[in-house]
Amino acid sequence: MARRRKGLPIDGVLLLDKASGMSSNHALQRARRLFQARKAGHTGTLDPMATGLLPVCFGEATKFSAHLLEADKVYRTRVKLGETTDTGDAEGEIVSRRALPDGLDQAMVEAVLARFRGEIEQVPPMYSALKHQGRKLYELAREGKTIERAPRRVTVYDVRPFDWAEDGFWLEVRCSKGTYIRTLAEDIGEALGVGAHITALERLETGPFDSEQRLSLETLEAMSDAQRLAMLLPVDVMLQHLPTLQVASDVADRLLHGQPATGLDIELAPGDTARLYCGRAFLGLVESTAPGTLIPKRLVDTAAMTAAPA
Repeated sequence: MARRRKGLPIDGVLLLDKASGMSSNHALQRARRLFQARKAGHTGTLDPMATGLLPVCFGEATKFSAHLLEADKVYRTRVKLGETTDTGDAEGEIVSRRALPDGLDQAMVEAVLARFRGEIEQVPPMYSALKHQGRKLYELAREGKTIERAPRRVTVYDVRPFDWAEDGFWLEVRCSKGTYIRTLAEDIGEALGVGAHITALERLETGPFDSEQRLSLETLEAMSDAQRLAMLLPVDVMLQHLPTLQVASDVADRLLHGQPATGLDIELAPGDTARLYCGRAFLGLVESTAPGTLIPKRLVDTAAMTAAPA
């Protein structure tokens, strides 16, 4: 006899406001328990020290979470000059201290920041979730091991300083996926000749989402079940950057059964991906392989989406 899966078939996206001091997975599991959701996943890890926007996908939304993993992000971070730590943030042990020179002023910082706008190379930190031979780098770092890491190219679209103090400043950073803000701060500190680490980090935006709609676990805990469900965004909210296609029910049925649909009057070029709808129902993603031809790419389980928000 097959075992029944635990939890409810909840589908949608929650914009969670992660608090400092907890891992992203811990925040995810608490949210999952609140909704009694059968399936859940987040869309990009935040360090335990970090706060801010952590989109959580429930049910069928998890099929499309990669679109947020690939999305650009916006962060706010405080950079403390004159000290470096083994983790690049305030949770690590201080490994060096350097006095700040008298000539270090805002103009010098602004000049250095100009070097970090655009496409840059970063060496991923040892305290990261990247893997080496099946083990996460931070696990090896905690054992005192250092593994050589190849530099990666990332894009910093903009980096703006504000709220200056004697020992540092705040930065707002708009960047591509894969950008390590701790590493950015460390590299800026080295370019200034004094070293640096971050003492606060907040994610403000990811993809199409900003901070205005995010909800804390405490706020969610104070709600009724119906109120919490009303806070979920629909599954296709992560895919608004893709074109839409409306098809008749017979075409939808072929695609949902894994079959190609041909002879369609569509404007997609071969290789394009689009959101598929039949009426108001979101069915998933399809790909154009030839003029007038679609194949399934990533479809939802329409039978399972009984609790999807309107």
